Parts: sequence; structure tokens; C-alpha cells
Amino acid sequence: MSARIKNILAVIVGIVVGGVVNMSLIMMSSKIIPPPVGADFTTEAGLKASMHLMEPKHFIIPFFAHALHAFIGSMIACKMAANNQMRIALIIGLITFLGGAQMVFSLPSPMWFNVLDLGVAYFPMAFLGAKLVMKK
Repeated sequence: MSARIKNILAVIVGIVVGGVVNMSLIMMSSKIIPPPVGADFTTEAGLKASMHLMEPKHFIIPFFAHALHAFIGSMIACKMAANNQMRIALIIGLITFLGGAQMVFSLPSPMWFNVLDLGVAYFPMAFLGAKLVMKK
């Protein structure tokens, strides 16, 4: 298998596996931290309508879900990549960042969360994931 094909597959697998981790955490979040009274997190419309009820604690799991998506995705992609591991990790960071940016524009979340999420959860976690794998 050519290095290019192997690297493309590495990115795809990293995004998919990281996405499974992300969605698993998001789906479990209301069991870990109960939603505010009257909030409906089962639909996007319900989530948008409930955002004003959310406290900082309700943003902990989404932040970790986003960070783990980039972190685990980049670790897996770097392990699978034929070469250019850091570049592959940063591609994972970029793809997850673009997903996070899309969520920032579609959900009325607080500015402090948007800044924290976009600034820390994607590129830094992808970089850290790559560095941990590249040491071995």
C-alpha cells in the first residue's frame, strides 16, 4: 500500500474513532451531569432553546468530548500513518476544529466556552496526541 493511501486511511480512521468517542461522551453527558430542569437535549432545537439554562458544569463533558476527539483521533492516525505524523495529527486537529467552529455558529453557547473550546480542544490536543505517540 502506498504511503499516501495509508496516510489518507489514517486520517479517516482517526476522525471516525475520535468521533465515536466524542458522540459516546456527549450521549452519556446527561447521565453524568443532569440537564437543567425543563431542558430538552434530545433535539438540536431543544438544545438551542435550553442553552440559556445551562451552567458552566454542563459544558465540562462537551469540552472533554471535543478534546478527546482530537487527541485520540490524532494518536490513532499517527500510529497508522506511513510518514508525516505531525502533519497527519494537525489535519485531524483542523477537521475537528472545523466541526467545533460549525457548532459555535449553530448553537448560542457562551463566549467563554467558545474561546476555550476552539482554543484548547482541537489543535493543542491533536498536537499532544501526536507527541505522545511519536516519542515511542
